[in-house]
Amino acid sequence: MKITFLVSLAAAVMVLTDAAPVNRRPNLGKTQHKSVHHGGHSIPLTRNSNFKHNTRGQMAKLNRRYPGINILASSGSVPLTDSNPDLEYYGTVSIGTPGQDFKLDFDTGSADIWFPSSTCTTSGCKAHSQFDSSKSSTFKEDGRSWSVSYGDGSTASGILGTDAVNVGGISVQQTIGLATSESSQFASGPSDGLFGLGFDSLESVSGVQTFMDNAIAAGVLSQSVVSVFMPSVRRNGGVGGEYLFGGIDTSKFSGELTYVPISQQGYWQIAIDDVGYNGQSIGQSSQGIVDTGTTLVIVSDTAAQAIHANIQGATNDPTNGWLVPCSLSSSTDNVSFTMAGTAFNVPVADLAFEAVGDGSGNCVSGVQGGQNDLWILGDVFIKNNYCVFDQGNSQVGIAPLNY
Repeated sequence: MKITFLVSLAAAVMVLTDAAPVNRRPNLGKTQHKSVHHGGHSIPLTRNSNFKHNTRGQMAKLNRRYPGINILASSGSVPLTDSNPDLEYYGTVSIGTPGQDFKLDFDTGSADIWFPSSTCTTSGCKAHSQFDSSKSSTFKEDGRSWSVSYGDGSTASGILGTDAVNVGGISVQQTIGLATSESSQFASGPSDGLFGLGFDSLESVSGVQTFMDNAIAAGVLSQSVVSVFMPSVRRNGGVGGEYLFGGIDTSKFSGELTYVPISQQGYWQIAIDDVGYNGQSIGQSSQGIVDTGTTLVIVSDTAAQAIHANIQGATNDPTNGWLVPCSLSSSTDNVSFTMAGTAFNVPVADLAFEAVGDGSGNCVSGVQGGQNDLWILGDVFIKNNYCVFDQGNSQVGIAPLNY
């Protein structure tokens, strides 16, 4: 399961296909460049129409994932109406020889790849596809153990092994985590496990190489990048999204990519130089990460206050965090985040994220506070901006989506 701020609106009914060529451009560095067509390996995203929000549970997971955050630390509970389907993304990844298919969440905020083992008998495992290593001719035992835990009390643990991992036609021999125990919370999730796209320092077991490390070393990628087009239900009906391994789809964005250097490897960490509202600076800046595994944008308490001060009717609720009028869904205002000299917009309409459901007409805001050190640009940002995670050049390329 992918951990999003709404920690698991995550990753989508991505269906693996043989990489059909689309318009690509090779990474030519941080300067602007001419459009060049090049191949990559594409995993399209499909909307999961059955997904329903569980905002408070996902907030709890975020608190655990990033210990410095203290979002909704109180134990008070306000019932939410789980009636608005949204985007959830997962990809079908083939493991072993012959391949066994798993729906995995793609997450740039972590590095592990894990899913249930056939030896697991807990309810969390049995609700999902389980990997039978005895049926794979390429599986090798590792012997080391691994474990993960999340803020809602959910846990998973097991053993490591290595096997062929095939993503969109790219296949490498990869260390994988086989869950032999999963808590019951995992039973209700649509995905079978997690596919981390962060740097190897985030691996739960030291010394394990990531999928991208191995794919780059094997020379199977045209470019050492993963490009993400995360669609928006509000803007295009939530269709046409993709994770593109080894290529850049120029048809998905407007203008040129701005390349922002990574300031520290681990997360995809960059400098956020300014925040604005309708083009006017509000005087906030920070280090931050671009994270497909976090649904909302998480900033400092001060920045959240400064952003919402521009929004009539916004309130900071002690139980639900920042709330905004749901009527903002028709707003034409923008919040902007400036990186490497370019301001990238998040429409204020996307701040009206999910109705609280108490008859107040308020929605949970798409921007929350609580992250006073390392901000998080999650899916609310990525759904509006094409993102290229360029491991070979330690940078993130960003451009406005071409809706």
